[in-house]
Amino acid sequence: MANYDIRTLQMRILDILLAFDKVCTEHGLRYCICGGTMIGAVRHKGFIPWDDDLDVSMPRPDYERLIAHASEWLPSPLEFVCAENDPEYPLPFGKIQDASTTLIERPHLYYLGGCYIDIFPYDGFADNKLVRWWQCAKYAYYRKCLYLVHRDPYKHGRGPSSWVPLLVRKMYTMHGLQKRIRRILTKNDYDKATLASSYTDGYKKAFPKRICDHYGPYEFEGHTVQGIVDYDPYLKVMYGDYMQIPPEDKRVQHNFYHLDLEHPYRDYRGDDKESYRSK
Repeated sequence: MANYDIRTLQMRILDILLAFDKVCTEHGLRYCICGGTMIGAVRHKGFIPWDDDLDVSMPRPDYERLIAHASEWLPSPLEFVCAENDPEYPLPFGKIQDASTTLIERPHLYYLGGCYIDIFPYDGFADNKLVRWWQCAKYAYYRKCLYLVHRDPYKHGRGPSSWVPLLVRKMYTMHGLQKRIRRILTKNDYDKATLASSYTDGYKKAFPKRICDHYGPYEFEGHTVQGIVDYDPYLKVMYGDYMQIPPEDKRVQHNFYHLDLEHPYRDYRGDDKESYRSK
């Protein structure tokens, strides 16, 4: 069970989504809510009640435009963070975060930022099954290495469990891994591809592009946002019987290590409010 008020967090990240939606409308960017957020729109017309994150996808060309212009298009205190603009960023997809807040997901995965929505690029997949499998296998390998480079190698102590993370750190750097991952993700021209999806979802979840980039309006917490028009085949492949409410012990929450919606992360100096730098 989460150690914070989920509804308060939901409303804060909803504000991020609505600001992002406005930017996309003003600048002609395509996007859709995805994953559990898409289930929430279909099943609850808003957040899944216990869900404490928000997922969005964008076709690669639109994602690249967001990278290039986010600093001028996003209103303060929002900022887009990704590997392309932050050498310390540890993920293969981006986030729009609220810089007036502070969030640390796990102490062994220390990346200091604010509460956020995830922005996943939709990338093209090869038509050939073997080539597609190989691309996804390489992506999964480098993403695991990225995790191990970022993670505290002594999470489980200083014995044999630390040897693999330490070895990976000798083999790769964060920047080098991100470059390798980007080459995989951008190998297939999105506009020419017939299959597309987020590589984060894996080899078996590549969809015909007519599903992945055909968007329309959905009600979400009393607002209108963009979602996948043909959501049923998408959600069935992703989740199976997505209309079935899972039992309580299967309802996943982040239970963040440190969450503060009142203080900016750039002022954070420790584990409590007393440790924020005074202005």
